[in-house]
Amino acid sequence: MGVEFIDNSIKCRKMIGDAGIAWLYEACGEVEAQAKRNSKRASGDTAGSFRYKVDETSMEGYVGSDHENAIWEEFGTGEYALNGDGRNGGWWIEVGSGRNQIPLAVAKKYRWVKVRKDKNGNLAYVFTKGKKPRRSFFKAYTSLKGKLQRRAEEILGGIE
Repeated sequence: MGVEFIDNSIKCRKMIGDAGIAWLYEACGEVEAQAKRNSKRASGDTAGSFRYKVDETSMEGYVGSDHENAIWEEFGTGEYALNGDGRNGGWWIEVGSGRNQIPLAVAKKYRWVKVRKDKNGNLAYVFTKGKKPRRSFFKAYTSLKGKLQRRAEEILGGIE
């Protein structure tokens, strides 16, 4: 009577990989949703720009935003920059619809330190000392980290 060896390593690796991929999608989706909830809602553009992607081959997940304002919301600007490396003294922002201009509807929602009007009395420039960091992504990650770790243990521990 001989002993028969059955190699299930390929099947085991696939089951672990599938469980890991499922967790990545769940975790990235949770972080994306929380970052969106944490974002400021002046226009909703920044909140709506958060996305996630899972690379199943490398078993990596990415969450982020390609919206220019997202980095300013996360780390702040000017005198409020998170690492203290922002511009001091303030600056003027032109009101308009072009690049590096603030839309009129958005400009009207805030109390500015100073404003300049054009010859017709319309808002033309606003003065700011910067934007305080909201840390929407960082807060999403840190608030969910423990829950996501427990969920990974749950998913991987339930493999049979």
